Amino acid sequence: MSTVTASSAPTSVTGTDVERIRELRAEIDAADTEIIALVQRRLAVSQQIGALRSASGGTRLNLAREQQVLARFTAALGADGAALGMMLLRQGRGRL
Repeated sequence: MSTVTASSAPTSVTGTDVERIRELRAEIDAADTEIIALVQRRLAVSQQIGALRSASGGTRLNLAREQQVLARFTAALGADGAALGMMLLRQGRGRL
């Protein structure tokens, strides 16, 4: 559990600060809306690819491709990026 000491905590939040925080949170909410839409689009495309691979007699998974995706997320976002990439891959696969 982390604690905030008096020396590291702001002594007061001004009305201007409160308004700026509100604006920044609205920006985060807008970004989250975009991220959710992009994830939904990615999942739909991934599911189409899986269906096409299965219909043509192939496997639903392509491990080499998954490694490429994970490498790209890791390069851009570090270890947390790898976790995010893995989550997206799992979501796109559906039930195995």
